[in-house]
This record gives sequence, structure tokens and C-alpha cells, in this order.
Amino acid sequence: MSDTKKLTNKTAWVTGSSRGIGRVVAAHLASLGANVVIHGTSLTSTQAFGEAPSLESVANRIQKDSGQEVLSVWGDLSDEITVSQIIEQVIQRFGQIDILVNCAGGDIGAQGAMGENAGKPVVNDAVFISPQDSRAVIERNLMTCILVCQAVAPLMIERKEGWVVNIGSIAGLYGRESGAIYGAAKAAVHAYTRALAAQLRSNNVYVNCVAPGPIITPRFVASRPIDESKQHTDGTLERYGVPIEIAKAVEFFVSSDSSYVTGQVLRVDGGGQLWPA
Repeated sequence: MSDTKKLTNKTAWVTGSSRGIGRVVAAHLASLGANVVIHGTSLTSTQAFGEAPSLESVANRIQKDSGQEVLSVWGDLSDEITVSQIIEQVIQRFGQIDILVNCAGGDIGAQGAMGENAGKPVVNDAVFISPQDSRAVIERNLMTCILVCQAVAPLMIERKEGWVVNIGSIAGLYGRESGAIYGAAKAAVHAYTRALAAQLRSNNVYVNCVAPGPIITPRFVASRPIDESKQHTDGTLERYGVPIEIAKAVEFFVSSDSSYVTGQVLRVDGGGQLWPA
């Protein structure tokens, strides 16, 4: 097997892959030979920031570019019945789930991604954020991760093989006033990653986490002021990251390159945070 197709005969489900980082992760894993399951909250969640007309169009593009099989699924992953139904679809199509990447999330409150500031809670601190927004952020970032892991892990335990990568955030590694609930939810994702890794270690299932720094995506641009001086693609670490840099970190965690690595949280932030996790 060539190194460029290191994931041949693997099936990868990337949650939250209709757009943004998740979409690039899914496309990258397909380019490495994996059959891929892409997911969005709806058939048209791709339209929120103009990335594609539909979930199906994203699936078709990845399939055309990679030559791999691509299945599109959709639904609210904070609902355990929906999670079970999606897994049934995946198993029916591919027979197994080798790789799970939990990318669904974002600092998005009860108004949804199409709300003001690309869905950020209007009041977004530790004290005065509304209960509705707090619950929405926690459900979107933490509960989706937990429920999907709880549903997929038994399949990996049975096969004595599997790779789970949760997408956290550097926001979960320090205290901050703005986005406090998002940071708390991502910190919980980091802790859950370590706990799940400890539980699944004896079953040869790898569980790790990627914690992105500021990564340029259409929603990132729509949700905050942008520092134009950081809009570089290379040649300096004083810049925003790009989604493929997260995808390559995921590649490390789901390939033999990380054959003795589990339970880790890897910052991908250009060295913006340099203290112990």
C-alpha cells in the first residue's frame, strides 16, 4: 500500500463535516483512501456560509476528487435516537466504522449558525449568557461528542480496533471571559477524551484530541473581526491556521504514525499557547 493511500479499506465518519474544518478533514481522509461518511445538521447546512448548495453536493465533490465511496447523513447528534439511526445507515452501507472524528461543534447558541455574529450568543460570558444559549453550546460541543462516542465505541471494542479523534479547542485550555461556556464545553471534551482513552486502551482503540487555534473558515470570518496581517498561508507562525493543518493532525492520529499515542490533546495553533495542558 502506498503511503498516500494509508487508509485504504477504512471507513471514517466525520461529524460536522458539511462545511468548515470538518469538510476539509473528510476530504483529506478520503484522499488517503478511506471511505467517508459526511454529516451535517440538515441537507442544506452547507449553505450557511456559502460553502456548497447541499450536503449531497459536498459528498459528490469528495467522491469525484478522491475516487472513494462517500455517504452523506444528517441530523441532530445531541439526540441519541438520531445518532443510532445514522449509525445504522453507516453500518448498512459500509459494514463498520474504523475511524470517528467528532468535529460537530462551534460557539453557536440557541439562535443557530445563521443568527447574529454567525450564531455566537449575543451575551457570551460566564455569568450573563442565557440558559438557552448555555445549553445549546454544551449540547452542540459536548453532548454530541459523548453520544456519538458512546454509540460507536462498542463497535470498536468488539473488533478490538478503532481510532477516535475529538476536535477540542485551545479555548478549553485557558480561562477567558468571552466564549466562557464554549471554553468550558471544550475543556470537558478534552477530559472526556482522556477518560475514554483510558477505558478503551485495553481494547486497542486509540482516542486522541486535536485542539485548534484560530483557523480561517467562512464561519470564522463571519463571526469576528479579522486581523488582515495574519492572513498568510505560510512563511510565518504569526498567522491564522488553515483547515488542512487540522486535517493533517487528524491524519497523524488515525494512522500508524501514532501507533503508541493515545489519550493526548494536541494543540494546532502555531505556538500561540506554550504552557502545559
